[in-house]
Amino acid sequence: MKQPLTITKMKKMKQSGEPISVLTAYDYPSAKLAEEAGIDVILVGDSLGNVVLGYDTTIPVTLDDMVYHTRAAARGARQTFIVADLPFMTYRLGKETTLRNAARLMQEGHAHAVKMEGGADIAEEVAALVQAGIPVMGHIGLTPQSVHQLGGYKVQGKLEQEAKQLVEDALALEAAGAFAIVVELVTEPLGEAITSALKIPTIGIGAGRSCDGQVLVYHDILQYSSPYRAKRFVKTYADLGTTVRSAISAYVSDVKSKAFPQEEHSFPMDQELVKHLYGAGSAAHEPASDDRPTSGGKQA
Repeated sequence: MKQPLTITKMKKMKQSGEPISVLTAYDYPSAKLAEEAGIDVILVGDSLGNVVLGYDTTIPVTLDDMVYHTRAAARGARQTFIVADLPFMTYRLGKETTLRNAARLMQEGHAHAVKMEGGADIAEEVAALVQAGIPVMGHIGLTPQSVHQLGGYKVQGKLEQEAKQLVEDALALEAAGAFAIVVELVTEPLGEAITSALKIPTIGIGAGRSCDGQVLVYHDILQYSSPYRAKRFVKTYADLGTTVRSAISAYVSDVKSKAFPQEEHSFPMDQELVKHLYGAGSAAHEPASDDRPTSGGKQA
């Protein structure tokens, strides 16, 4: 049986140059399939707000949403390391609040670790969680919970000062005890610089080829959405959206034309039992007869 990846093993993977594969999953079947496919880490991301719940951003996602979906994914992938996002405004409100909310993802959601967006500004809260025994994965670069402040989903770190700040943020998270850091939507040279500066693994998404691992969204690599919007940093491996839509359309057509169900989709019953249940003279089960009584009980 597969043994779940551990924080120690992930750090060794960085040292040995073995890339870490990470994929989002938000429910039992997707997590189970990801585990069966050999994924190293499952991220139950608050991106479920976009791809599962139909929101435009991750901001409306609640802690209850995250607990519910993390618990479902954990049931599907019992042998895989699971990281769950702390959603918008469940941290940055003081260490006690952050601890309480992270504890729910661990105790109720059965996550192995939590992920938090931010840099040096959240280092104290990260340290408090780590001290309490809660592993933390950081997240810098494009941070979707701050999309309105950032002015949209744009590549980060293009300017020198921004790039320096992101390196400093990564080092601050490492010093606070984070075991890995997601680096999202930054230039490739900056992704390489951050990775080289750290002893802990970087998990890139749109951050180039030098990160210690890569993460993508389940629905993106499978085109499991409608309409699907292509992204430069995503490689798609299947077109499930078209397959699912075509299958449902065929089902609708069969129902409308009465091509489904057929005899092979129905369950027979012993004819003697049919007679017992419905009566030997049931019009639904026997041919019509001119010798049947009229409503007055007389023969015609």
